[in-house]
Amino acid sequence: MTEMPDEAVGSSATDPLELRTDHRLGNGASGPTDPADLPEYRSLRADVWRQFRRHRGAVIGLVILAIVLVAVFIGPFVYPLDPFAIDVSSANQGPSWAHMMGTDNLGRDVMARVLVGGRISLLIGVTAMLVAVFVGTAIGLFAGFFRWMDGPLMRLTDLFLSLPLLPLLLVILVLFRDDLKDRFGPNLGIFLLVVVVIGATNWMQTARIVRGDVLAIKEEEFVLAARSIGTKSRKIVTRHILPNVLSPVTVAASLGVAYAILTESALSFLGLGFPADFPTWGRLLFDAKDYLSINMWRVLWPGIMISITVISVTFIGDGMRDALDPKLRSKG
Repeated sequence: MTEMPDEAVGSSATDPLELRTDHRLGNGASGPTDPADLPEYRSLRADVWRQFRRHRGAVIGLVILAIVLVAVFIGPFVYPLDPFAIDVSSANQGPSWAHMMGTDNLGRDVMARVLVGGRISLLIGVTAMLVAVFVGTAIGLFAGFFRWMDGPLMRLTDLFLSLPLLPLLLVILVLFRDDLKDRFGPNLGIFLLVVVVIGATNWMQTARIVRGDVLAIKEEEFVLAARSIGTKSRKIVTRHILPNVLSPVTVAASLGVAYAILTESALSFLGLGFPADFPTWGRLLFDAKDYLSINMWRVLWPGIMISITVISVTFIGDGMRDALDPKLRSKG
């Protein structure tokens, strides 16, 4: 048998590792990888923000919400008029240089009251959202992780989903508002009641979303590995499962703010919300409805503020949902 020389072997055979290197470099030449050819490293936060910026509605909503926040929290310090000062001689005026949004039936400046009321409405939305997210996340975690709790907790969730929420809210407010007003005062008592009631009736969607994610995550290899080394269930939930369900919870939280603002406005518009000296946007609408034919501006301004705030928060929630989706991020 004739042996081939070493030069012939080197010219006819190709090392598989060299082929893989050439294919990775894409330039037909073997050698060390050029750092310039490697993809740019991006952290998870930068990747999420990059995908969020591609959602035009979310970016516009973020800008509008930022303007609303600056207006309601800084505006009362810049705008000089007192929202509670009564001037009957200036009652039911339209927009003017003296009163940018007009006045109400007692001569109080509408713009000053809208700005102050925005603080309360946004505070109610955020606080009620925190209550709903906490309850929904806790129920979803327990239902998804502990099999024996799944049935009872999900039937409880279905029960709350089947209830007519608005009539239920009205009944609860009528039954407990006087007791809380006597114990905590007319303003703080109604605030606590409205926040707890809205939060306690808005956790169901979050619970179902979290439960579904927990059912999938607890079968992942890293969770099974933690079980195999004897990690306690409490640590598995807090260290491994809970951080991986924060993305859908964040989206649900952003949408929960919009729901809470709308619910509070509906309750106040029905006359079961805050008193007249606690001017939320919904309460301003309730006070202005009887003067619609005389001064439509009183209804227009709080309605616009509610609309743009809810729409902007909804767009932000849609953008966060897309940005936190790993499938969409992998495309960009």
